Amino acid sequence: MFSLALFKREMKANITLLTIFIYLLTMYIVLIVYMFNPGSGTGWDDIIKLLPAVMKAAGFTAAGNTLIGAVATGLYGMIVLMIPMVFTIILGNKLVAGYVDRGSMACLLATPNKRVTIALTQALSLWVSIAILITYITAAIIVSSAIMHPGLLDIGKLVQMNIVLYFLHIALSGICFFASCISNDTKRSFTIGAGIPVAFFLIQMLANMGGKLENLKYFTLFTLFNTTDIMAGNSIVSPVLILLAVAIVLYGLGIFIFSKRDLPI
Repeated sequence: MFSLALFKREMKANITLLTIFIYLLTMYIVLIVYMFNPGSGTGWDDIIKLLPAVMKAAGFTAAGNTLIGAVATGLYGMIVLMIPMVFTIILGNKLVAGYVDRGSMACLLATPNKRVTIALTQALSLWVSIAILITYITAAIIVSSAIMHPGLLDIGKLVQMNIVLYFLHIALSGICFFASCISNDTKRSFTIGAGIPVAFFLIQMLANMGGKLENLKYFTLFTLFNTTDIMAGNSIVSPVLILLAVAIVLYGLGIFIFSKRDLPI
């Protein structure tokens, strides 16, 4: 149900974008791991005490004196949420709507491939690209930690965080993909596909501040990614299944609508 030739073409086209984001993530990962001091943790706790409201809104919590705590605070509070999200928005926007907008969809439809096959292939390329990015994040943290702080990283908890992180970005990519499937131009696709995930992130920032705003957490997918729960040993099965269900529904609807609607080609 997918085209190998189209898949290879998309993955090749994604290399440059993927490389840029890998370099960007590498810089942050190395910096955060380097900042960790086995004796006293990191400087994050001091910064949090200095600007508690701002840091809490941004998802930064007390790191403690463990490397996994420092990584969870410095990277998983914002960096690995925002950067892969931007990557997903850019990639998801061009997978279907980009072809329609440029008039290239007519060329794809002229091949023996059906619309469903084309859409499934584009979806697969997005899932694989996100998997590559999240796998790199995991490997980069493990390697940099092994070099600078050998034996101090709790790899099990790191892997669990990245499993949930992957499915979070898969769910967010479902929004982008759905927007791309229902749009005839990249402007509309980008407005929906970027607007909703960014709104979710801003809502999460407000919810992080607590108080009366805490109930806003029920209106954003980011609530399902909770590093504190993971580090406490709570199961990741429920958030993963919910995020996967959201992704399947959004991708399924997107592919169904794309296969039935009229295209301006």
